[in-house]
Amino acid sequence: MRAAVFDRYGPPEVLRIAMVPKPRPAAGEVLVRVLTTSLNGGEVEARAGRLSAVLGQNFPMRTGVDLVGEIVEVAGDVRDVQVGQVVWATSESPPGTAAEYVAVRRGRLSLSPTTLTAAQAVTMPVGATTALTALRDKVAIKAGERLLVRGATGGVGSFAVQIGNLQGAHVTALARAEALETARALGADEAIDCRSTPLSALGRFDVILDTAGTDLRAQRRLLNTGGRMVTITIDMNRRLASLAYLLGSTIHGSRRVRIFRGDPDTELMTEVAMLADRSVLRPIVNEVYPLDRIADAHRSLEAGGVIGKHVIEIAKPSVVG
Repeated sequence: MRAAVFDRYGPPEVLRIAMVPKPRPAAGEVLVRVLTTSLNGGEVEARAGRLSAVLGQNFPMRTGVDLVGEIVEVAGDVRDVQVGQVVWATSESPPGTAAEYVAVRRGRLSLSPTTLTAAQAVTMPVGATTALTALRDKVAIKAGERLLVRGATGGVGSFAVQIGNLQGAHVTALARAEALETARALGADEAIDCRSTPLSALGRFDVILDTAGTDLRAQRRLLNTGGRMVTITIDMNRRLASLAYLLGSTIHGSRRVRIFRGDPDTELMTEVAMLADRSVLRPIVNEVYPLDRIADAHRSLEAGGVIGKHVIEIAKPSVVG
């Protein structure tokens, strides 16, 4: 089967399409024919080599962490899904969903929303579940609280704005000027240009969701006493300092900063699918690329300014989902 791989760390040009063995589902797994995958920031960091201390040198490496696809084979011990169903899922380490087929553990998938196309749906298994976990489970945002979302129209931030609005918070969206109308359309009460407004001028907040990992100290100063901040990444150029600061802020003081890595299970993805089918959460697809142009998608995301998510289309659906 065809899959995106890279043989060394480097720029988007290191990505290539290779022929690799088609997987077979082990016990507890299903084999999925992939329709779409999306591009997430962590995949760009991995390809560029900024995660090499964790990933090592085990080349060739695969890429892609989420998918929407059709079940084509089910292990004998999996009883509650069947061939032909359209599902969405996230992969375990190592990644590899930018491929024609992926074997997925049953506990990491659910039925895909019936009201969305495969391109729309694949923006949500990582983005929407991360935002929901961050705001509901990690910081327990409440109605009436002031929420700042930094990176408010990206793959996670766009859902955080919507979820904050649904929870009854007053949402301030921090984004580039060209994305401010999108942020307002998603439900932001205020939308502020991140390039022309310093953090110190933003006011005070009860909750901050950060998607950049930089300027954590400056953002923390914006928290009210008892405020909570969650970030989904760290400053990759200052990794040790960022981790040390996060640890210190968790132990000391009344304004704590948390970091977490999303790891959605079937229950969470089923919940997000229901929200999508009720039109409570709205995906944003920036551009759809074929698999053989995955390097172009990486190049665009790395350049910045992407509203929503880039999607990689791998196959057309053969069933109605």
